Amino acid sequence: MPLPQAEPQAAPADLTTPKARIYAMLDTDGDGVASKHDYFVRIERAQRATGRADDDPLVVAARATGERAWAAMDANGDGVMTYQEYISWVDAEKFDTICQYALGALFDLADADEDGALDRSEFTLLREALGNRADNAGSAFDALDADGDGRVGRAEYLASIRAYVTGDGSPMGDALY
Repeated sequence: MPLPQAEPQAAPADLTTPKARIYAMLDTDGDGVASKHDYFVRIERAQRATGRADDDPLVVAARATGERAWAAMDANGDGVMTYQEYISWVDAEKFDTICQYALGALFDLADADEDGALDRSEFTLLREALGNRADNAGSAFDALDADGDGRVGRAEYLASIRAYVTGDGSPMGDALY
């Protein structure tokens, strides 16, 4: 039996909380709600930015993990995830079982040499494709590149996003948002 459809409600204008900031980023067209189109346009942007073909295995994986993530987030199947639905849904367990795979697949798209790490240009390309401002990607990269080797590994990238989403504090999240 389908769940009742929620009336779309815009995110709050006050974007000081991590969840509000992330939700606003997910709302790629800026209409106040995150739709399935909004969610998948981020994958399309990452694909275009990396120059990968539709049948590239990494693009296929990104779409598949995106489909699983969207299905979990849009539990009532109405094609819209309201802000209230998002903040009620997202937590550490959801990040660990759903979000990290979708975000990891996007990371993999940007990892041009497939070495498990992004250099500064790959990181900036990914963050811009996902809807982050271009002017702060450098400071976010620096916050994550703790050893100063000019690379950000997949695990540290995902851990930083997890920390930001769950409210544990994230140097990258603080710099990006």
